[in-house]
Amino acid sequence: MSQMPRQAALPKCPNCAEPVEPGDLFCGACGQDLSVASAPPQDHPTLAMTGPGTPGDGVDWPAPEPPGSGSGSPPPAHLPTDLPGTDSGETPLPGHQPAPERSDGAGVRFDRPAEPDEYPLQAPDPRLAAGTAAPGEPAQVCVACRAGRVDDDGYCENCGHAQPRERDHVERETGPLAAVSDRGLRHHRNEDAFAVGHTALPDGTPALMAIVCDGVSSATRPDDASLAASRVAGDTLLAALPRGTHPQAAMHEAIVAAAQAVNALAEEPATAREHAPHQNAPACTIVGAVVTSGLLVVGWVGDSRAYWVPTDRDAPPARLTEDDSWAAQMVAAGLMSEAEAYADERAHAITGWLGADAYELEPHTASFKPDRPGTVVVCTDGLWNYAETAGEMSEIVPPDAAARPLHCARVLVGHALDGGGHDNVTVAVVPFPVPPQGAGSA
Repeated sequence: MSQMPRQAALPKCPNCAEPVEPGDLFCGACGQDLSVASAPPQDHPTLAMTGPGTPGDGVDWPAPEPPGSGSGSPPPAHLPTDLPGTDSGETPLPGHQPAPERSDGAGVRFDRPAEPDEYPLQAPDPRLAAGTAAPGEPAQVCVACRAGRVDDDGYCENCGHAQPRERDHVERETGPLAAVSDRGLRHHRNEDAFAVGHTALPDGTPALMAIVCDGVSSATRPDDASLAASRVAGDTLLAALPRGTHPQAAMHEAIVAAAQAVNALAEEPATAREHAPHQNAPACTIVGAVVTSGLLVVGWVGDSRAYWVPTDRDAPPARLTEDDSWAAQMVAAGLMSEAEAYADERAHAITGWLGADAYELEPHTASFKPDRPGTVVVCTDGLWNYAETAGEMSEIVPPDAAARPLHCARVLVGHALDGGGHDNVTVAVVPFPVPPQGAGSA
């Protein structure tokens, strides 16, 4: 069998020893500046420490006093600055300077320059401050060194640090509802997305909608899939509700439109370039909620969830969705208890999703008419992994969630991050019923 020719070993980063390409300015692994070569240490040869000094070295050393000439008092001490001398360049030493510490031994010098405590970063290129960005578009400044400009690849041109992505943490509040999405603490990017908005029905009554999508990590371009699905579903709802479409029918239309948007990604050239044999086509889950004056509608495909948390905490909370997952199927078939199923390593294997290779699209929708005020929490498994049951979710939702939805969303995301942040976290908070116009987070 033929073999590919062996290539010469690539150079390595002096900081982390990762291979780098010739011509790289920064290490892609640790950000080390490769344009500045480490200077070799200065050569300080060791001098002989034994033997008398060489006669006739130009220094008139004082002769010892003859024995018995003393008056009982010790002879006066001679300071180093009392004697002339030169440095290694034959330059006279400055007089009356504090004597450096010496050790016993002839011919040893202790005039090495002191080592600095810290070595500063390379000074920023002064050309960067000349305003190379187009008028009205200031250059992005590095969040690490606060001096360098960020290049098109998202790395600082001065210190090499990778910059936070736009979707690493997203917050939005619109009218009386809000949503927050965060990358979490373990993932390298945020593959969740959301859409929130409000509109009016034909009779003028307000309506709120929230969509949350979770990209399937084992698929190609999961972040693009969730973003496309959330945007299309949100736009479909905001267009259908003012026309008088029933909220439950509008939710069904929104999920179908979102699925078509994700399917279209599979035909794009970017997907073909990234596709690997072990990866599936772009895919994501979806969950949404629509709230009107007296109706609550939810829709979903996958394992993202919606919870109902009443304002009166004496009333029971409820989970409004059923997962399309292996664990849910085991529980529905009576083969395992819910605790046993979700403790299994296969628990989060989903059986329904949006994507070109989905078995069959089956949008789930349900409508409710709550008899009391409360809050609808729409979220990905990055949150409910840390508050799985409706009772656990109710315990972490702030009492003023309906009045301060953005604050509530931040609290819930913070709960997931405090719990470990193993996944992307996205949550939308929708009050029920729709509060009077002008209400919102304080």
